[in-house]
Amino acid sequence: MNREDVFKKIAATMAEQLDFPEADITEESLFKEDLDADSLDLVELLLMMEEEYGFSVSDDEAAEILTIGQAVDLVMERAVTK
Repeated sequence: MNREDVFKKIAATMAEQLDFPEADITEESLFKEDLDADSLDLVELLLMMEEEYGFSVSDDEAAEILTIGQAVDLVMERAVTK
């Protein structure tokens, strides 16, 4: 698992959930401001990350994830290698 793979998975998930062009999503994309994601969209992303990468995210940690890149960082730091 590398950073690019994690980014692609998260970007693809958000693009599908939000009906947003995947090509327009970058690591700097802000979930709420750039992608117009609401709290339910973010919960669904966190659930995917927990299931896909084998770790859980607290509410406090979730509140600090503002960009796609921060979500990727969290996965890279906490993921259970498969």
